Amino acid sequence: MAFPLSPSAPLRLKPYSTLRLLALCSSNPLSKPRPFPPSAAAFAPRRPFPPPAAASRRRCFRTAIAAALRSGEAVEAKKSELADPPRGEFGGRVGEFRKRLKISEIKGGPEEGLGLVGQTLTVMGWVRTLRAQSSVTFIEVNDGSCLSNMQCVMDSDAEGYDQVESGSVSTGASIWIQGILVASQGSKQKVELKVKKIMLVGKSDPSYPIQKKRVSREFLRTKAHLRPRTNTFSAVARVRNALAYATHKFFQENGFVWVSSPIITASDCEGAGEQFCVTTLIPSSGETTATPIDAIPKTENGLIDWSQDFFAKPAFLTVSGQLNAETYATALSDVYTFGPTFRAENSNTARHLAEFWMIEPELAFADLDDDMACATAYLQYVVRHVLENCKEDMEFFNTWIEKGIIDRLTDVVNKDFVQLTYTDAVELLVKSKKKFEFPVKWGCDLQSEHERYITEQVFRGCPVIIRDYPKDIKAFYMRQNDDGRTVAAMDMLVPRVGELIGGSQREERLEYLEARLDDLKLNKDTYWWYLDLRRYGSVPHAGFGLGFERLVQFATGIENIRDTIPFPRTPGSSEF
Repeated sequence: MAFPLSPSAPLRLKPYSTLRLLALCSSNPLSKPRPFPPSAAAFAPRRPFPPPAAASRRRCFRTAIAAALRSGEAVEAKKSELADPPRGEFGGRVGEFRKRLKISEIKGGPEEGLGLVGQTLTVMGWVRTLRAQSSVTFIEVNDGSCLSNMQCVMDSDAEGYDQVESGSVSTGASIWIQGILVASQGSKQKVELKVKKIMLVGKSDPSYPIQKKRVSREFLRTKAHLRPRTNTFSAVARVRNALAYATHKFFQENGFVWVSSPIITASDCEGAGEQFCVTTLIPSSGETTATPIDAIPKTENGLIDWSQDFFAKPAFLTVSGQLNAETYATALSDVYTFGPTFRAENSNTARHLAEFWMIEPELAFADLDDDMACATAYLQYVVRHVLENCKEDMEFFNTWIEKGIIDRLTDVVNKDFVQLTYTDAVELLVKSKKKFEFPVKWGCDLQSEHERYITEQVFRGCPVIIRDYPKDIKAFYMRQNDDGRTVAAMDMLVPRVGELIGGSQREERLEYLEARLDDLKLNKDTYWWYLDLRRYGSVPHAGFGLGFERLVQFATGIENIRDTIPFPRTPGSSEF
């Protein structure tokens, strides 16, 4: 049942007051929180807050609004009350949280909204398009909950129509609309909203850069604060969210414990030295850009005096949470990290980011075969989740981004993964007689063109796991195989992306690990705590790392990795 609002003079509210009004007057038939399915118990929503013990002031506020609407009194008389709403009785309880109605709930399901025809509903969102005809106006509203817009049809009798007529309601504006859901006369949607009342929440300046005409993704990267309002980037955001949810769900259902790994570290997990330095030796005030070099403290030898820095030694943004995850795996058995990582690799390509998210599970009492099985099960799980729960968005990607992506992902879910050794992969590439940009020989690091050829051409779209790589091209922590020249490492290759997952069995033998650190000239004192794990109850263990943005690329077909993360950080670019 809708909250009664009688025709009156147009009501003008400030944005804060408007949102407060809408929150207090919610009456949508679907506004009650829906329980999470049993399988998602680990991520059940917070319990509803207790109902307010004393709501007299809230009732007064709501009554004042209704009275103003009925009587047409001047809104100016209520300005102070609307601008600074009462905070409630002293000692009173906080009101119950109410989940507001979303367009996805109205238009979702097999009936696509037909089951709600005849009900009075309220929609809040942003205007995508507005078409004014002689006797009727069509407004497409989107609230970000789904790809579909809600078509709102209104005539001049609708309350607040003057805001449309004056041009205040335009593309990009935020609005509140109330009306009756009816069966649509058009063919593009099953239902539409016959508007009874419209209220402008936030105007949109005529300079709004995202109009109906198509714009390039390069342009939209310069408008990263507005690009989520486009179909492509809103769909990417929803799929990214679904992948993150499925990631936690998979590991939680399989008994893993989530560990928060540090962002600031003194260790280089990959040993490549491509890290961002974290320091307070350079002033962090507005004087930063004008800092003289002499202001940085130095030793008598003219070197930077790190003892005066915040951490009293060099510190960096982490490139991986793996080493920290291993510490907890040797206590809790199976753990995973999921957080931001950073790499100062000066690669200005469509495959690289300076800031990205990593998923890194660690399994105790496990070898490389266990690691590959876990990676395979994880990928199939999250892909299946997206196909089942993001159907509208996936159909959009299948039509506009990559034709055939749904079939490609379905193959990942249903097909058996193939595994072969690095040596066999190199032999296969050499025998292909194909001319690659980067020549292939044993001991080289396989490039994206090699990886994609194997998974796309040789195995026709089937994911491939390559194992047992040369130790000289892999990190120090990987377990040395009995042949002395390879390590128990694996890379999972998928179509269009190439390497998606990289993992290994970790070196659990102290003497082998110390020798490897010496070979690579890495300071063992920096890794003292990591070596301790091998001194006190060491166990065979394995894990893998997955770049989350690469996974989003794989699941959406988006070509440039900068379009898979809300605010990409790349060489020369740190806007927003």
